[in-house]
Amino acid sequence: MSAIQSVLEHKVVVITGASSGIGEATARSLAQQGAKVVLGARRAERLEILAADIRAQGGVAEYQAVDVRQQAQVQALVDFAREKFGRVDVIINNAGVMPLSVMEELKVDEWERMIDVNIKGVLYGIAAGLPLMKRQAFGHFINISSIGGHAVYPTAAVYCATKYAVRAISEGLRQEQLDGAIRVTIISPGVVESELADSISDPAARDAMRAFRQIALTPDAIARAVCYAISQPAAVDVSEIIIRPTKSPY
Repeated sequence: MSAIQSVLEHKVVVITGASSGIGEATARSLAQQGAKVVLGARRAERLEILAADIRAQGGVAEYQAVDVRQQAQVQALVDFAREKFGRVDVIINNAGVMPLSVMEELKVDEWERMIDVNIKGVLYGIAAGLPLMKRQAFGHFINISSIGGHAVYPTAAVYCATKYAVRAISEGLRQEQLDGAIRVTIISPGVVESELADSISDPAARDAMRAFRQIALTPDAIARAVCYAISQPAAVDVSEIIIRPTKSPY
Protein backbone atom coordinates (compact mmCIF):
# COMPACT_ATOMS: atom_id res chain seq x y z
CA MET A 1 0.00 0.00 0.00
CA SER A 2 1.37 3.42 -0.96
CA ALA A 3 1.67 6.27 1.51
CA ILE A 4 -1.09 8.20 -0.25
CA GLN A 5 -3.37 5.18 -0.31
CA SER A 6 -2.88 4.57 3.41
CA VAL A 7 -4.05 8.13 4.15
CA LEU A 8 -6.97 8.12 1.72
CA GLU A 9 -8.32 4.76 2.81
CA HIS A 10 -11.75 5.14 4.43
CA LYS A 11 -11.91 8.91 3.86
CA VAL A 12 -15.48 10.02 3.12
CA VAL A 13 -15.42 12.37 0.14
CA VAL A 14 -18.36 14.25 -1.37
CA ILE A 15 -17.88 15.32 -5.00
CA THR A 16 -20.17 17.61 -7.00
CA GLY A 17 -20.08 17.58 -10.77
CA ALA A 18 -19.12 13.92 -10.48
CA SER A 19 -20.81 12.58 -13.60
CA SER A 20 -18.00 13.43 -16.03
CA GLY A 21 -14.61 15.08 -16.51
CA ILE A 22 -12.58 16.04 -13.46
CA GLY A 23 -15.30 14.94 -11.06
CA GLU A 24 -15.56 11.45 -12.51
CA ALA A 25 -11.79 10.99 -12.72
CA THR A 26 -11.37 12.17 -9.15
CA ALA A 27 -14.07 9.82 -7.91
CA ARG A 28 -12.44 6.85 -9.64
CA SER A 29 -8.97 7.72 -8.35
CA LEU A 30 -10.07 8.24 -4.76
CA ALA A 31 -12.15 5.05 -4.75
CA GLN A 32 -9.24 3.05 -6.13
CA GLN A 33 -7.20 4.22 -3.17
CA GLY A 34 -9.79 3.22 -0.60
CA ALA A 35 -11.86 6.36 -0.10
CA LYS A 36 -15.63 6.20 0.20
CA VAL A 37 -16.99 8.53 -2.47
CA VAL A 38 -20.40 10.18 -2.50
CA LEU A 39 -21.22 11.40 -5.99
CA GLY A 40 -23.45 14.33 -6.84
CA ALA A 41 -24.53 15.72 -10.22
CA ARG A 42 -27.70 16.48 -12.15
CA ARG A 43 -27.46 13.39 -14.39
CA ALA A 44 -28.45 10.60 -12.03
CA GLU A 45 -28.24 7.96 -14.76
CA ARG A 46 -24.54 8.67 -15.24
CA LEU A 47 -23.94 8.62 -11.50
CA GLU A 48 -25.63 5.23 -11.27
CA ILE A 49 -23.32 3.81 -13.95
CA LEU A 50 -20.22 5.34 -12.37
CA ALA A 51 -21.11 4.11 -8.87
CA ALA A 52 -21.78 0.60 -10.19
CA ASP A 53 -18.43 0.58 -11.99
CA ILE A 54 -16.57 1.71 -8.88
CA ARG A 55 -18.29 -0.98 -6.80
CA ALA A 56 -17.49 -3.63 -9.41
CA GLN A 57 -13.82 -2.77 -8.95
CA GLY A 58 -14.06 -3.17 -5.17
CA GLY A 59 -14.63 0.46 -4.27
CA VAL A 60 -17.30 2.13 -2.15
CA ALA A 61 -19.58 4.64 -3.86
CA GLU A 62 -22.97 6.18 -3.22
CA TYR A 63 -24.72 8.81 -5.28
CA GLN A 64 -27.55 11.30 -5.24
CA ALA A 65 -28.83 13.66 -7.91
CA VAL A 66 -28.07 17.28 -7.10
CA ASP A 67 -28.37 20.63 -8.83
CA VAL A 68 -25.80 22.83 -7.08
CA ARG A 69 -27.92 25.90 -7.88
CA GLN A 70 -30.34 24.64 -5.23
CA GLN A 71 -28.99 25.04 -1.70
CA ALA A 72 -31.40 22.48 -0.26
CA GLN A 73 -30.17 19.84 -2.69
CA VAL A 74 -26.52 20.48 -1.84
CA GLN A 75 -27.37 20.26 1.85
CA ALA A 76 -29.24 17.01 1.22
CA LEU A 77 -26.18 15.53 -0.53
CA VAL A 78 -23.89 16.29 2.40
CA ASP A 79 -26.50 15.04 4.88
CA PHE A 80 -26.84 11.86 2.82
CA ALA A 81 -23.07 11.27 3.04
CA ARG A 82 -23.05 11.82 6.80
CA GLU A 83 -26.01 9.49 7.31
CA LYS A 84 -24.39 6.77 5.19
CA PHE A 85 -20.89 6.93 6.66
CA GLY A 86 -21.12 8.87 9.93
CA ARG A 87 -18.91 11.77 8.88
CA VAL A 88 -17.64 13.80 5.93
CA ASP A 89 -13.88 14.22 5.58
CA VAL A 90 -13.71 16.14 2.30
CA ILE A 91 -16.08 18.14 0.10
CA ILE A 92 -14.91 18.76 -3.46
CA ASN A 93 -16.86 21.65 -4.97
CA ASN A 94 -16.22 20.77 -8.60
CA ALA A 95 -19.45 21.48 -10.51
CA GLY A 96 -18.98 24.21 -13.10
CA VAL A 97 -20.11 25.58 -16.45
CA MET A 98 -18.24 27.62 -19.06
CA PRO A 99 -20.51 29.14 -21.76
CA LEU A 100 -17.96 31.60 -23.19
CA SER A 101 -18.95 34.59 -25.32
CA VAL A 102 -17.91 38.18 -25.91
CA MET A 103 -19.63 40.65 -23.60
CA GLU A 104 -21.42 42.48 -26.41
CA GLU A 105 -23.44 39.36 -27.17
CA LEU A 106 -25.25 40.13 -23.88
CA LYS A 107 -25.91 36.49 -23.03
CA VAL A 108 -27.31 37.47 -19.64
CA ASP A 109 -28.95 34.09 -19.02
CA GLU A 110 -25.54 32.42 -19.44
CA TRP A 111 -23.90 34.95 -17.12
CA GLU A 112 -26.48 34.18 -14.47
CA ARG A 113 -26.03 30.44 -14.91
CA MET A 114 -22.26 30.75 -14.43
CA ILE A 115 -22.76 32.81 -11.29
CA ASP A 116 -25.32 30.34 -9.93
CA VAL A 117 -23.25 27.20 -10.61
CA ASN A 118 -19.66 28.38 -10.32
CA ILE A 119 -20.02 30.74 -7.35
CA LYS A 120 -23.23 29.92 -5.52
CA GLY A 121 -22.63 26.20 -5.97
CA VAL A 122 -19.33 26.52 -4.11
CA LEU A 123 -20.91 28.68 -1.41
CA TYR A 124 -23.72 26.16 -0.96
CA GLY A 125 -21.15 23.36 -0.60
CA ILE A 126 -19.37 25.34 2.10
CA ALA A 127 -22.65 26.17 3.84
CA ALA A 128 -23.63 22.49 3.84
CA GLY A 129 -20.30 21.22 5.12
CA LEU A 130 -18.86 23.87 7.41
CA PRO A 131 -21.17 23.38 10.42
CA LEU A 132 -20.62 19.61 10.25
CA MET A 133 -16.85 19.96 9.96
CA LYS A 134 -16.80 22.39 12.89
CA ARG A 135 -18.68 19.85 15.00
CA GLN A 136 -16.36 17.06 13.89
CA ALA A 137 -13.28 19.27 14.46
CA PHE A 138 -11.87 18.12 11.10
CA GLY A 139 -12.59 18.50 7.41
CA HIS A 140 -11.26 19.66 4.07
CA PHE A 141 -12.79 21.76 1.31
CA ILE A 142 -11.33 21.44 -2.17
CA ASN A 143 -12.71 24.08 -4.52
CA ILE A 144 -12.07 23.83 -8.25
CA SER A 145 -11.11 27.18 -9.75
CA SER A 146 -9.18 27.61 -13.02
CA ILE A 147 -6.27 29.40 -14.63
CA GLY A 148 -9.15 31.69 -15.55
CA GLY A 149 -9.10 32.66 -11.89
CA HIS A 150 -5.60 34.09 -12.38
CA ALA A 151 -5.95 35.97 -15.67
CA VAL A 152 -8.75 37.23 -17.89
CA TYR A 153 -9.16 36.27 -21.54
CA PRO A 154 -11.45 37.49 -24.36
CA THR A 155 -14.85 35.74 -24.34
CA ALA A 156 -14.19 34.57 -20.77
CA ALA A 157 -14.77 37.73 -18.72
CA VAL A 158 -17.70 36.42 -16.71
CA TYR A 159 -16.31 32.90 -16.44
CA CYS A 160 -13.00 34.30 -15.17
CA ALA A 161 -14.88 36.50 -12.71
CA THR A 162 -16.56 33.43 -11.25
CA LYS A 163 -13.25 31.63 -10.89
CA TYR A 164 -11.58 34.66 -9.28
CA ALA A 165 -14.51 34.56 -6.86
CA VAL A 166 -13.84 30.91 -6.05
CA ARG A 167 -10.25 31.79 -5.17
CA ALA A 168 -11.32 34.74 -3.01
CA ILE A 169 -13.97 32.74 -1.18
CA SER A 170 -11.57 29.85 -0.60
CA GLU A 171 -8.75 32.03 0.68
CA GLY A 172 -11.11 33.90 2.97
CA LEU A 173 -12.40 30.62 4.38
CA ARG A 174 -8.86 29.36 4.89
CA GLN A 175 -7.91 32.46 6.86
CA GLU A 176 -10.97 32.06 9.07
CA GLN A 177 -10.02 28.47 10.01
CA LEU A 178 -6.60 28.99 11.56
CA ASP A 179 -7.34 26.70 14.48
CA GLY A 180 -6.10 23.99 12.13
CA ALA A 181 -9.20 21.79 12.15
CA ILE A 182 -10.37 22.56 8.62
CA ARG A 183 -8.20 22.78 5.52
CA VAL A 184 -9.00 24.58 2.28
CA THR A 185 -7.43 23.88 -1.10
CA ILE A 186 -7.91 25.63 -4.44
CA ILE A 187 -7.21 23.57 -7.56
CA SER A 188 -6.71 25.75 -10.65
CA PRO A 189 -6.55 23.65 -13.82
CA GLY A 190 -5.48 24.84 -17.23
CA VAL A 191 -7.22 23.41 -20.26
CA VAL A 192 -8.57 19.92 -19.55
CA GLU A 193 -10.56 17.44 -21.62
CA SER A 194 -14.13 17.80 -20.39
CA GLU A 195 -17.68 18.56 -21.43
CA LEU A 196 -17.43 22.20 -20.31
CA ALA A 197 -16.99 23.39 -23.88
CA ASP A 198 -20.30 21.78 -24.81
CA SER A 199 -22.05 24.62 -22.98
CA ILE A 200 -20.54 27.28 -25.28
CA SER A 201 -23.31 28.63 -27.50
CA ASP A 202 -21.23 31.33 -29.21
CA PRO A 203 -19.82 29.79 -32.45
CA ALA A 204 -16.56 31.77 -32.49
CA ALA A 205 -15.83 31.05 -28.85
CA ARG A 206 -16.65 27.37 -29.36
CA ASP A 207 -14.28 27.09 -32.32
CA ALA A 208 -11.50 28.87 -30.41
CA MET A 209 -11.90 26.50 -27.48
CA ARG A 210 -11.76 23.46 -29.76
CA ALA A 211 -8.43 24.70 -31.12
CA PHE A 212 -7.12 25.46 -27.63
CA ARG A 213 -8.03 21.96 -26.49
CA GLN A 214 -5.56 20.33 -28.85
CA ILE A 215 -3.09 20.41 -25.93
CA ALA A 216 -5.61 19.60 -23.18
CA LEU A 217 -4.71 17.57 -20.12
CA THR A 218 -6.69 14.47 -19.29
CA PRO A 219 -8.86 14.73 -16.17
CA ASP A 220 -6.76 12.21 -14.23
CA ALA A 221 -3.98 14.83 -14.02
CA ILE A 222 -6.29 16.93 -11.86
CA ALA A 223 -7.43 13.89 -9.90
CA ARG A 224 -3.83 13.18 -8.90
CA ALA A 225 -3.49 16.72 -7.56
CA VAL A 226 -6.65 16.31 -5.50
CA CYS A 227 -5.36 13.05 -4.03
CA TYR A 228 -2.05 14.73 -3.20
CA ALA A 229 -3.76 17.59 -1.37
CA ILE A 230 -5.97 15.27 0.67
CA SER A 231 -3.11 12.93 1.56
CA GLN A 232 -0.96 15.55 3.30
CA PRO A 233 -0.64 15.49 7.10
CA ALA A 234 -3.36 17.33 9.02
CA ALA A 235 -0.96 20.17 9.85
CA VAL A 236 -0.27 20.79 6.13
CA ASP A 237 -2.67 22.89 4.05
CA VAL A 238 -1.97 22.70 0.34
CA SER A 239 -3.54 26.09 -0.30
CA GLU A 240 -3.46 26.12 -4.10
CA ILE A 241 -2.24 24.03 -7.00
CA ILE A 242 -2.07 25.34 -10.58
CA ILE A 243 -1.90 22.60 -13.20
CA ARG A 244 -1.51 23.36 -16.89
CA PRO A 245 -0.29 21.53 -20.00
CA THR A 246 3.44 21.87 -20.54
CA LYS A 247 2.74 23.44 -23.95
CA SER A 248 0.19 25.93 -22.67
CA PRO A 249 1.07 29.64 -22.99
CA TYR A 250 -1.64 30.49 -20.45
